[in-house]
Amino acid sequence: MIDEISLAAVVRAFNMEGEFHSAKPYGSGHIHDTWCVTFDHGRRIILQRINTAIFTNPVAVMENIERVTAHLRSMLAGETDLDKRVLRLVSTRDGVAWHVDAENRYWRAYRFIEGARTFDVVSSPRQAFEAAKAFGEFQRLLADLPATVLHESIPDFHNTAKRFRAFEQAVAEDVAGRCADARHETAFAASRIEMATELLNAELPRRVTHNDTKLNNVLLEDETGRGICVIDLDTVMPGLVAYDFGDMVRTMTCAAEEDERDLSRVAMDFELFGAVLRGYLDGAKDFLTAGERDSLISGAKVIAFEQGIRFLADFLAGDTYYRVSRPGQNLDRCRTQFRLLESIERQEADMMRLLRALA
Repeated sequence: MIDEISLAAVVRAFNMEGEFHSAKPYGSGHIHDTWCVTFDHGRRIILQRINTAIFTNPVAVMENIERVTAHLRSMLAGETDLDKRVLRLVSTRDGVAWHVDAENRYWRAYRFIEGARTFDVVSSPRQAFEAAKAFGEFQRLLADLPATVLHESIPDFHNTAKRFRAFEQAVAEDVAGRCADARHETAFAASRIEMATELLNAELPRRVTHNDTKLNNVLLEDETGRGICVIDLDTVMPGLVAYDFGDMVRTMTCAAEEDERDLSRVAMDFELFGAVLRGYLDGAKDFLTAGERDSLISGAKVIAFEQGIRFLADFLAGDTYYRVSRPGQNLDRCRTQFRLLESIERQEADMMRLLRALA
């Protein structure tokens, strides 16, 4: 753990007025180390040590964030609440957006957005609507930024076909001797092999997408409850809008824990789905092509399937990627995703009817 004296030394590398006062761990994220730093005049910043084990090219990540936030600011120029609606990087005293310390650790800082907060669990359809609307608007404002100008911060992140091949390899090798414990889940995945290429073969345009569209990656304003700022831009890169929409459905419409053992609690709540769909379309407005709109429901299925096979492959490989706190946790995570997928499949016709009614 980094002590406050060491943090104060890092903070001094960034171009902030005032003296360091205190730093406290902040947020519920599990990837980066994050602190809220307060200065003697009361102003705050978010300081993060970038996890270079996951983001192996931190410079590419930061260049993406610089390009995206600059474009968002240009699109929203003149708005009175601009500094609440777009993340603002704090440059270093050398004029760059990241700091590398003597131990080759990468750091960045953002201005703290006051009067807003994140939530880990959806508590109402209104909350789901506002978060989805913020993500839809995020995509719309970036629609004229060519996706080709961005780096792939995690190559093949949503290449479902490649994820499926990795799952098949994990089954074939069975290095941890666990295939016998996952016969049902393995058969379930194999029976839906067509999902691995469903979106990849749809000839959809590649857009600038967020790729981690969870509720807690949107700041909701305390006073109004509206979604005001999309955060956690590490995975912003070229992608399909259906992946972003699908991950909203996966993470915002089911109240069960990701490793829920009582599968009777795992289901897509149609009211929450309706809120997500209405919010997303309200934010996206008219930039979507007809093909992209038609792909949204497929996105919900494919993302649940993809995440399920990722958990399953890791279970079969001996839990080498996802951190586990108990035996069988990755298999439970897989079962939860597959049960959610079944729930989506049962309601697919109703989902499509609502989508068409809102067209």
